[in-house]
Amino acid sequence: MTDSTVTVTPSPTRATSVEPGGIEAIPAERRHGSPWQLFTTWTAPNLEFATIFVGVIAIAFFGLGFWQAMLALAVGTAAGALTQGVLSTWGPREGLAQMVLSRTAFGYRGNILPAAINTVMAGLGWFAVNSVSGAFALATLTGMPLVLALLIVVVIEVSVAFVGHDLVQLFERYASVVLGAIFIIAAITIFLHADFGLVQKGGNFSFGGFTLAAGAAFGYAAGWNPYASDYSRYLRAVTSTKKIAWAAGLGNFVSCMVLMAAGAAAATIAGFDTTSPTSSFTASMPVVIRDLTLIAIAVGAIAANALNVYSGAMSFLAAGIRIPFALRRAIVALGFGIIGFFIAWSALADAGAKYEAFLLVIAYWISPWLAVVLMDRYLRRGTEIASLLGDHVKYRNAAGIIAFVIGVVVSIWLFSDQTFYQGVVVKATTPPGQFSISTIGDLTAIVGFVVSGLAYGIFFTALKPKLGGPFGSAPNVVIGVDAADDVA
Repeated sequence: MTDSTVTVTPSPTRATSVEPGGIEAIPAERRHGSPWQLFTTWTAPNLEFATIFVGVIAIAFFGLGFWQAMLALAVGTAAGALTQGVLSTWGPREGLAQMVLSRTAFGYRGNILPAAINTVMAGLGWFAVNSVSGAFALATLTGMPLVLALLIVVVIEVSVAFVGHDLVQLFERYASVVLGAIFIIAAITIFLHADFGLVQKGGNFSFGGFTLAAGAAFGYAAGWNPYASDYSRYLRAVTSTKKIAWAAGLGNFVSCMVLMAAGAAAATIAGFDTTSPTSSFTASMPVVIRDLTLIAIAVGAIAANALNVYSGAMSFLAAGIRIPFALRRAIVALGFGIIGFFIAWSALADAGAKYEAFLLVIAYWISPWLAVVLMDRYLRRGTEIASLLGDHVKYRNAAGIIAFVIGVVVSIWLFSDQTFYQGVVVKATTPPGQFSISTIGDLTAIVGFVVSGLAYGIFFTALKPKLGGPFGSAPNVVIGVDAADDVA
């Protein structure tokens, strides 16, 4: 696409300068950075209490012992981190955001559905979840009213996302070092008090609990997948794909596993209260470590939501929303922050149970979406996609949306295991007297991935959507991707 023999000197940028524009392709002169900066990009946002709580629910909600919980969490996290690494390699080639690249699999109009879902899940859902955990920590630390703590956290989160890519990357880089050090100390303190041999009622293992824990871990780690290339698109097109994949995947996996392990260990300590998880998590710590951990939890929420608001705005624009002014991405990010504040405010009560359900629902849509975009990329190997992505092209591919909807509907109908809905197979395998955990748990994500992937392969072959030309024929710059722009 871009001649690798040409040396391009990136134009200087300041991290405090508001990133202009929206989702247009990043031209060569604006490319900069190292692939290993993605390690900190995907480490920092996981250094927060939402990650810790995934480990907590594996034991406190799903009834696993510590080591069984760790295996389930490792399986789910590894799957989400693997796809994070793969998707991150897609950004530099065209210089485009993840949900824009999704257009080849769904078509211009079909892509509105997954882009809209990600807008809601990222810019509003994840934003609310993380803001709540940060507010609880800040309120516990300072004694201030919870709503005031929430407001402070939200204002900082939105400010970072409003400025844009370079400030987000800078914030994540320094946050990963400081938060990493604090959470390692906190984890060691927790491990010293944990009861790793804790035996739950009925034993330490059930297949149902295992699949639920793995599904929750996958939902958390893969929750970053629809953003993956948003933060690699600024890298030069010739950047090593192996380095990109390892940096993004490892950053996601290592940070998740350390904090999920700490959460699982904390849940084994006598007296752990799931209705007050933040104070319970820090209860066994010396005062200094406790206070530092509470600060880290609040800052970690900011690190996560800076990405959520930024990428939520990108997904909103990827749906084809026409906002013709230079700061449209920044303005949309600000709007999400305001709406997200009120959603988070409403979620302050019973936050733990709502979070458990949210993690699984995240996996319900991401798995089918992943299957479609991965299968699409495989079927298009050796061809360029730049000519298909512009708004003016109005490229169509019904195979993607059909396969996606089939996978979502079939998997949820049969295998969802939620308090508000149980699938047909789950109901049939739930022992009398139980509701939350069946003997098979929740296989929705796995079934959705397989069904959507196979369906896309079948419909792609039958409908024969347009392919781009040979890879070498791709234009140097993708033109007209943003609905508000005629050029990049």
